[in-house]
Amino acid sequence: MPDLSALRANGERLWRHLMALGEIGETARGGSNRQALTDEDREGRELFLSWARSAGCTVRTDAIGNLFVRRPGRRDLPPVLTGSHLDTQPTGGKFDGILGVLGGLEVIETLNDADVATDHPIDVVVWTNEEGARFDTAMMGSAVWSGAMSIEDACALADRAGTSVGRELERLGYRGAEPARAFPVAAAFELHIEQGPVLEDAGITIGIVTGVQHMSRHRIVVDGQECHAGPTPMNLRRDPVMALAGFLPRIYAVADDHAPEGRVTIGFVDLRPGSPNTVPGKLEMTLDVRHPRTDHYDTMVRECEAAVEEACAGLGLPVSQRRIWHAPGVDFAPECIDAVRRAVRITGHDARELVSGAGHDSCNVARVAPVSMIFVPCRDGISHNEAEWATPEHCAAGADVLLHAMLERAGA
Repeated sequence: MPDLSALRANGERLWRHLMALGEIGETARGGSNRQALTDEDREGRELFLSWARSAGCTVRTDAIGNLFVRRPGRRDLPPVLTGSHLDTQPTGGKFDGILGVLGGLEVIETLNDADVATDHPIDVVVWTNEEGARFDTAMMGSAVWSGAMSIEDACALADRAGTSVGRELERLGYRGAEPARAFPVAAAFELHIEQGPVLEDAGITIGIVTGVQHMSRHRIVVDGQECHAGPTPMNLRRDPVMALAGFLPRIYAVADDHAPEGRVTIGFVDLRPGSPNTVPGKLEMTLDVRHPRTDHYDTMVRECEAAVEEACAGLGLPVSQRRIWHAPGVDFAPECIDAVRRAVRITGHDARELVSGAGHDSCNVARVAPVSMIFVPCRDGISHNEAEWATPEHCAAGADVLLHAMLERAGA
């Protein structure tokens, strides 16, 4: 039996895989555009599956398009699960989600190289539509699998062109025969770039993630009245942008009041009809609210809603506000956090514990299985951006920690 404590991932192979997959949907400034259930997403998935099959894995696809590749174990036991997603933002990078999938593949290939068997099977998953960029529900595939969302609701989601998830699953051949529901999982780990600056600023290689903050996405629609930009006096306009000008500073003030952990983001603003010489008749926008503490998060949501209502009421403009997505805060499983801690000690990397500011599929998996996450730094804390970058050394370090956390739970 080899000395398992000396086992390390092949960082060069992991980097080759990352760069090769990053060429699919590559953007002009070096990022990636592989939005969920597009032809580029399919091409990326198929490249990953070709590597997984070459590593001796079996492949399963469930009814919402989640992919599961398995390295068998010595015993008929629940798998130890890892993975993430391969879809990106329209101007995304080469690491968000992708590192988690290919890091999981590297664990399997490292075990193959060393001829190490595990009691539990090892599964690597690719979750469908984690980003929520094309279809407006983030972490969709894992939500269906974990029971947080019905498959009917997920398949009915449509992009801005009116194309539904269900239609694209059929077109791409990803509506699998396996039911999209959770199966027993012994433990789950997700390797990911931090998507923030904390680790890099501290000069630390590994983040031991203990949980994820509360977050939600809200759709705000303000109705006004279209009119000519020239003849209509300012005081006689029913202009929804005037309401926006009133409530937007108050929303940002809410984040300031709950600093430093409070977050608000205006991710999308649409004005209709969108003509330069017409006062808009409708404003539609999204608001993202986040905080790790329940009491602060709840207060932030109430205060933001009140700011919008009061600004619109002052101008006599109808407004609707609806929470379209909600991911409650999650505390990860102590036994999985401890496995990551021990893996850090085995590999000798420096580490700190933190709470994730971003949502991840692990939030949904935690509903049905014990979970933890591993973070590595990304340059300047930038993600969801073509400039997103992580070093080969940090990616390899993350894969090393993932390897030993999974080995502990899989019974090598």
